[in-house]
Amino acid sequence: MDRVVLPEVDSTSAEAARRALATPTWIMAHRQTAGRGRRGRAWAMPEGNFAASLVWRPGGDPAAMALRSFVAALALRDALVSLGVAGLTLKWPNDVLLDDGKLAGILLESPAPGLLVLGVGVNLIAVPEATSLEPGAVPPISLLSASGLRVEPAVMLDALAPAFAARDAQFLTWGFAPIRTAWLDHAARLGRGITVRLPGETLTGIFRDLDTDGCLVLETGHGLRRIAAGDVFFGEPQCS
Repeated sequence: MDRVVLPEVDSTSAEAARRALATPTWIMAHRQTAGRGRRGRAWAMPEGNFAASLVWRPGGDPAAMALRSFVAALALRDALVSLGVAGLTLKWPNDVLLDDGKLAGILLESPAPGLLVLGVGVNLIAVPEATSLEPGAVPPISLLSASGLRVEPAVMLDALAPAFAARDAQFLTWGFAPIRTAWLDHAARLGRGITVRLPGETLTGIFRDLDTDGCLVLETGHGLRRIAAGDVFFGEPQCS
């Protein structure tokens, strides 16, 4: 894989899509002016935090491409563990938590057929202002404040790039099964109550499983529900 390090961009994922490089490439920026998260939400990036996106053409159908979010979550956890971070869990579908606070987020996009952009943001030294958070969201946490570890963005990329390559090779060789097992080993709130907000519907129940398609399996009062996409809350979400 190649890498490009820039002083400033609007969004590393937008830059990755614009370049659409032939060789798998990580694009990292020291500053983002218009970072974004899931469902078009803004992703605030205080300087010193980590923002990078991998752009490549992995092959396979859209369903297999979508499972890269779990590959990426495991790889990001692997990278952080290699840097000495403990107390990490994975929140469905694409967050990494530290001591129950949101440390990192992952955004997977396909801006053109066959092209995949994996965006990763990590709160290395600071967190976004509380006013930018969705009501009821897991509170953000920074690596520096939680653990006292100061990690430079370039060091984070040095750890993440090979960790992702290793997990992606595992996925390509053995399929989703070992990724699913490893992800469940570190899943936040597995076997406990959660709330899931869907378009037009909010569900509460017990987080029972991750199925073979990457769907969250929720045990409700009316039976099991498979959820392909939604927002998970650990308490009752406030109305927005």
